[in-house]
Amino acid sequence: MRLLVVNWQDRENPQAGGAEIHLHEIFGRLAARGHEVTLLCGGWPGCAPRVELDGMQVHRVGTRYTFPLHARRAFAAHHAGRHDLLIEDINKVPLFTPRWGGPPVVGIIPHLFGGTAFQELPAPVAAVVWLAERPIPWVYRDIPFQVISRSTADDLAARGVPREAIEVIYCGIDAQGYTPAPEQRAARPLFAYLGRLKKYKRVDLIIRAFAQLQHPDATLEIAGAGDHRPALEQLVASLDLTGRVRFLGRVSEEEKRSLLRRAWCLMLTSPKEGWGITNLEAAASGTPVIASDSPGIRESVQHGETGYLVRHGDLQGLVHEMQRLASDRSLVERLGVGGRTFAETFTWERTADETEAHLTRVLTRG
Repeated sequence: MRLLVVNWQDRENPQAGGAEIHLHEIFGRLAARGHEVTLLCGGWPGCAPRVELDGMQVHRVGTRYTFPLHARRAFAAHHAGRHDLLIEDINKVPLFTPRWGGPPVVGIIPHLFGGTAFQELPAPVAAVVWLAERPIPWVYRDIPFQVISRSTADDLAARGVPREAIEVIYCGIDAQGYTPAPEQRAARPLFAYLGRLKKYKRVDLIIRAFAQLQHPDATLEIAGAGDHRPALEQLVASLDLTGRVRFLGRVSEEEKRSLLRRAWCLMLTSPKEGWGITNLEAAASGTPVIASDSPGIRESVQHGETGYLVRHGDLQGLVHEMQRLASDRSLVERLGVGGRTFAETFTWERTADETEAHLTRVLTRG
């Protein structure tokens, strides 16, 4: 197949996140299997306009903020008539590629923002994001979709997309890179957050719950970068936690693995995620997870077996589960074993297999 993938960013972009990991893990594998894969995406100041990454030809136009203005023009000038399928990774504002007049379109959606946009962005900008998602059922009518969780499938169906047009294909993880190492577990309770520091991620809930934890030897390490870090640092200072909470900044893959192995628990308290891939990486590392019982996230944690789900925003619920783990290391290890078993069922090879099969069916149906 000759595939054109359209996404706002590639994995080398300084702003790249989980959507880009997901894209490269799948389509890099399809490129290795002999499919011709081109990625049309945005760039950043000083980047090379064309590169090869993971066997894919990457064409960068515009920037994070101007990509929608350049994408359709670049498609018409360089890509029209050269591909069998166009796959739009809809993880920000939709580009409405069915209107481009190109090959059949497949939509990949990690998750839709909906009302959560108003928790992160100024009201006028959030309104633009919210309004941009509203036409999806009409502009993308009769378009097949791939989503990464049942929660996202339910969200799309509730918006009017036929459920039979939605294929759920779960993410994979690197179960060979993320492995348990019980001997590396911290001697004292260590809680961790790993991800972008954005307002909507609600890392403040983790910090506030940690402040109420009745375990003076416990520590919290927060890994990741984002514009909400100064506010979180102020919160830590106001709660007199400076000596017990560390901000690690952006970490390397090796540092990430080390943190997940050292931690007694990974925490994720977003109101909504596409999947929560770090939950599975923690599970693969033999580390339990405490997370909000939110769309997407609830599918990556098995309550009572790999960690605990807490009603989103329930501060006392978070404190209770954190106290439970901090007081019982054997429970940490037991949940870690269950997490490893669960994580081993999710592989990128399986995800690539299912994606390839779905795209082949779409192309065959014509």
